[in-house]
Amino acid sequence: MTINSALEPALLNNAGLTAIASRGVTVPSYVRSGAPGVVHLGLGAFHRAHQALVFDRLLQRGDTRWGVFGVAMRNSALADSLRAQDGLYAVQVASSAGCQWQVGGAIWQTAVAAREPAQVIAAIAAPATRWLTLTVTEKGYVPELGRLIASGLAARQAAGLPGLTIASCDNLVGNGRQLQALCVAAARQLSPALAHWVAGKCAFPNSMVDRIVPAATPQRLAAAREALGVADEAALGTEAFWEWVIERRFVEAGDAGVLAAAGVTVVDDVAPFEDAKLRLLNGSHTVMACLGAVAGWPVIGECITQPAVRSFIHGLMTQEVGPQLARPDWPAYRDALLARFANPALQHSVHQIATDSSQKIPQRWPPSVLGALRAGLPVDRLAFAAAAWMRYLRGSDESGRAYAMNDPMASQLQALALAHAGDAAASVQALGSLPAIWGEVLPRDQRWLALVTRSLDAIDGLGVLAALERLQAGPDGESGPVPDS
Repeated sequence: MTINSALEPALLNNAGLTAIASRGVTVPSYVRSGAPGVVHLGLGAFHRAHQALVFDRLLQRGDTRWGVFGVAMRNSALADSLRAQDGLYAVQVASSAGCQWQVGGAIWQTAVAAREPAQVIAAIAAPATRWLTLTVTEKGYVPELGRLIASGLAARQAAGLPGLTIASCDNLVGNGRQLQALCVAAARQLSPALAHWVAGKCAFPNSMVDRIVPAATPQRLAAAREALGVADEAALGTEAFWEWVIERRFVEAGDAGVLAAAGVTVVDDVAPFEDAKLRLLNGSHTVMACLGAVAGWPVIGECITQPAVRSFIHGLMTQEVGPQLARPDWPAYRDALLARFANPALQHSVHQIATDSSQKIPQRWPPSVLGALRAGLPVDRLAFAAAAWMRYLRGSDESGRAYAMNDPMASQLQALALAHAGDAAASVQALGSLPAIWGEVLPRDQRWLALVTRSLDAIDGLGVLAALERLQAGPDGESGPVPDS
C-alpha cells in the first residue's frame, strides 16, 4: 500500500482496524473474506447505513453468509473509493444520547454495473449467493435493470443452482411484486423456461425500510477523520432509529428467524407498515422539502423547529393521513417521526429530499387525498402541500435565490410553473391536471383543485410562513401548541 504523506492521512482499511478500535470506535470483529452471500444493487448511502449494517450485525454474530457484493449502478467514484478502503466505511449514529461511530464491514467486494456488467452477472450466478437486494430508487425500476438481473438468473439456472431471495428495499408500493413482474418479464425475453424458473424458484418479498440518511458532506468526512485517525472518503451519518419490515417469503425459510434475531420485523403482510411510512414519513418529508426550499430553510431540522411547520406536520399526520392507516401504532410512529425530524445532528438537506419529486409524490400524497375525501376527512394541509410543490417548481426561493431541481420531469414542470407564476388558478390548472403526478381522479375534482388554488394564492401573497400561520388559525387549523414528542 502506498504510504501517504503527513498531509494525507492513511485511508481506512483492514490493516488499521485495531488502531481505530483503540479510539473507542466499533469495528468488525469477523474475518472479512470468502464469497459474499448477498449481491446488492444500488451502493448508495442508504444501503450502507441500513441493510449493510444489518448484515454487519449478522456477521458479528458469526453467520458468515451475509457478506455483500456491492454494486454501484453508475457511480464509479463511490465503488472505487470503497474498493480502496477494503469495502470499509464509518457511520456516525446520532441520537438524543449523543453520537457514536462504527465501521461497517459487510461490503466485501464492489463493482459498477455500467462498467463491469459481466462481474455483476457472475456475482448473481455465484454458488455462494443467496440473496439479491436493491436500493436503486423509484426511477431505477426500468427494463435495463430487469435484463441485468435476468442475465444473472439465467446463468444460475444453467448451472443448476437454486433461486434467490430477491428483495426490493425501495419506496415502492408492493415493491416485491413490482420487482417480480419486472424480472419475470425480462426473463421471458430470454426464454419462457427461464421466466417459469424465476417465478417458481425465486422469492420476491415485499419490504419496508426506514432510516433517515442525509447525503455525505465535507464536514462529515472531516469528523470521520478526527474520530478514526484516518481518512474515510465514504463516511456517513444517520440516526439511531431504524426499521426493516419484510414479508415472510424466502427461498430459505430459516432466514426469517435469522433476520428477526438481528432486529428485522418479519411479517405476513408488509402493507400497513409500508403505507404508514410512505404517507407519514416520506409524505411529510416531501412537504417540508418544498417548504424549506421556498422559504430558505436548508435542512429538515430547521424546518420542523418553525412552530408553524411543526403544527402543520402534526396536523397533517393526525387529522388527514393517520386515521386512514392500518398500522395499529401509527400515533406512536407519528410522535417518533416528529422527534426524528428535529434531530440536529442529521442536517438532512431539503434539496436532497426534493430530488425526483415527480416520481415520489404519486405514491405519497394522492392516495392520502383520495382516502381522506372518501372518509370525509379534511384535506386542507394536503392541498397546501400540493401548492408548496407548485411554488417550489419555479426554481427560486422567496429571496430570489435560484436553486437547481434534480428531477426527470424538471424541464417540463418548471416551464409550466414559470409560465403561470403569480396566477394561482392557472398554475393549478396546468400542474394539478398532470395524470403522471395526480392520477386520473384528482385532476377532475373541483373541490380539491379549489383548495390547492387557495393555498397557492396564500403562499404567493403572504409567503410560506405567514400562509402556514394563517392555515393553522383557520377553522380546520389546530389551536394551541403541538405537544412535545
